[in-house]
Amino acid sequence: MTSLHPAPRRAFSRITFPLHAIAAALPLVAVAQMPAAPAEAVAGNLAPVTVTAPRVAVEPLGSQSADIELLRARRPLSQEAAQLLSDFPGYAAQAAGGVSSLPAIRGLGDDRLRIELNGMPLISSCGNHMNPPLSHVDPARVERVRVFAGVVPVSVGGDSIGATVQVDAAEPLFAEPGAPALVGGSVGASVRSNGDAVGAQASAHYATDRFSLRYDGALAQADNYRAGRGFKPAGPAASDKPDRWLRGDEVGSSAYKTRNHALTGAWRGDGQLLQLGLGLQDIPYQYYPNQRMDMTRNDAWHANLRYEGRFGWGRLEARAWHEHTRHGMQFGADKQFGYGPKGDVPGMPMDTRGKTSGVRVMGEWPLSERDTLRVGTEALRYRLDDWWLPSGGGMAPNTFWNIRDGQRDRLDVFAEWQARWSPQWLTLVGLRSANTRTDAGPVQGYNANYGADANAFNARDRRRTDRHWDLAALARFTPNAYATYEFGVAHKTRSPNLYERYAWSTGGMAMRMVNLHGDGNGYVGNPDLKPEQATTLSASADWHDASGERWGVRVTPYYTHVRHYVDALRCGAGAGAMSACNAANLVAQDAFVYLRFTNQTVRLYGIDLSGFTELGRSPRWGQWVLSGGINYVRGKNTDTGDHLIHMMPLNARLALTHRLGGWSGTAEWVGVAHKNQVSRERNEMRTSGYGLLNLRAGYAWKRLRLDVGIDNLFDRYYELPLGGAYVGQGQTMSATGAPWGVRVPGRGRSFNVGLSMSF
Repeated sequence: MTSLHPAPRRAFSRITFPLHAIAAALPLVAVAQMPAAPAEAVAGNLAPVTVTAPRVAVEPLGSQSADIELLRARRPLSQEAAQLLSDFPGYAAQAAGGVSSLPAIRGLGDDRLRIELNGMPLISSCGNHMNPPLSHVDPARVERVRVFAGVVPVSVGGDSIGATVQVDAAEPLFAEPGAPALVGGSVGASVRSNGDAVGAQASAHYATDRFSLRYDGALAQADNYRAGRGFKPAGPAASDKPDRWLRGDEVGSSAYKTRNHALTGAWRGDGQLLQLGLGLQDIPYQYYPNQRMDMTRNDAWHANLRYEGRFGWGRLEARAWHEHTRHGMQFGADKQFGYGPKGDVPGMPMDTRGKTSGVRVMGEWPLSERDTLRVGTEALRYRLDDWWLPSGGGMAPNTFWNIRDGQRDRLDVFAEWQARWSPQWLTLVGLRSANTRTDAGPVQGYNANYGADANAFNARDRRRTDRHWDLAALARFTPNAYATYEFGVAHKTRSPNLYERYAWSTGGMAMRMVNLHGDGNGYVGNPDLKPEQATTLSASADWHDASGERWGVRVTPYYTHVRHYVDALRCGAGAGAMSACNAANLVAQDAFVYLRFTNQTVRLYGIDLSGFTELGRSPRWGQWVLSGGINYVRGKNTDTGDHLIHMMPLNARLALTHRLGGWSGTAEWVGVAHKNQVSRERNEMRTSGYGLLNLRAGYAWKRLRLDVGIDNLFDRYYELPLGGAYVGQGQTMSATGAPWGVRVPGRGRSFNVGLSMSF
């Protein structure tokens, strides 16, 4: 039976916004209702978290958490783990494949975020970043999401200048001592009308008081989705695929199929826990409407060993992991496959192998009732090979090595001191030192036309060693039961990834195959890139009623200054006959262009506002809650005066939620303003503003739950502000084969149904 009482204060006060501002911004707002957080913890405390009942909590400094049960109730039919972040303040998604969008928080995304999957900070192994960390897990398996945004404690940071995102599966389940073994599980299925998407999940567990074993499996598949109206002419997907007809409203190359399996075993003793997790992923295909190539293979597996022990002196946590990815790209169902004068060059096979190994150890000592010390170390070893087999024509006779023997090794040590000076004041100060070394082996092109670039790259010293110093200082002041204030400053660093440093060819085709932004442009690396250095100031004010159940308001302004930010400038001089870097490229407008990664100075600033109020509740009519939030961010290159790419325009959410017994229902309005501050250097396209209405409802019995919903009720056409350029069909490998100026649209109206059962 579901209680009529709302979640405690932290459930909503994490995402709060003044009600008079919500009323003034009705055309632009939507839901931002965050659930309760775990019991009082400090940064780095990985004690087991229970999510089956509301609980009053104090979050670690700098963090925000979501109760996954309430979050799933709001988005019950999602097939992508990144969507579980949708309600966090300042979050936006850079569109990619159907299960591989790239999170961005407060204007910083992709590798600038540290994303941990069950404690493993993973790395994308693809020149288009088609396999980001969150694509490795099905959302049905996730049991906790925590975000440290802006000022990040050093114990959870490292090698990033933005937020840390922690996505975890359920803690091991154990029976009570002397009680019978626990045996159970769940099954579920869902369908989505737009794109004919289907999904299925299953889990099973067996646990005694000392041993726990759990299996999780999930399948998901979808065809191309459709937009709210036609945005291009209807016709064949490509000239060599006359029978593959795409409607004018069909978003080509948006289909996918994915399979995930996970097995977790754990043993516990007196104050000790040992856990081993094994994961396997198989993505036979995932097509990309904003990339010139498609994923046609992604096989990945990982092993993750964790130890936690509690002793008289404190707590010890250790983790070791290894992840292996084998990735392949080719032209999918909607893109031209044959090239050359006679169309007899069979595609363009591209293969990648990435290996990540890591170890992390941290000790925590309560020095006194006031002071707690954390000391730890982390080591990460990454290896990458990226090669393109010859296929004929100008792509022969040699294998093209884009990255060969790529290496990225990092060793960190950190120390953090937390002090509770009084019931009102809590502070946290930490220092982290890191040594990051990158290198790459000699390369070659398909043929002699690539020789000038390859010879220049091979002749130079490619090893780079970066020394990082991160600092974070945070404080929380709780003067009374009605307010909480949090503020801090951080200095953080990130070394460039291997593609930013070592992608070497200025040939137009090769540059178009290195694209981390989905903008249709081409990029070449720069071995002389320096590490990014970011200084962030952030503050939060949280006002609420004494119980935390009736209303809440939260405001968080922030400012970030970044030296040596890895931006990109157009290239005007290249080597060899194949080079796309020329004088015409420097002045091209309304066209795809070619750029070189370059260090620049930038600044980002913004504000997150959110709030909630209970409109009423009774045993007969249930509970009614109005919640909402507004996010604003701006990013500018101060060296060139240009705007940064992929800055989310002003956006907001508003929701009316009703709960009564096993019933829950939500009417949600999502609004986004015009995107008119774009990167001129990259010819980034503007998008129009829009508003969407979503309806969702669910009913839970003792062991059965039914969810239904309608997304985009009025079938509104809109363009994704971070969706990039539409290159989802046709002659996408050609520089001019895909027309410039077509934006990737969002999904039209969709009817969704899901059913799950536990046993």
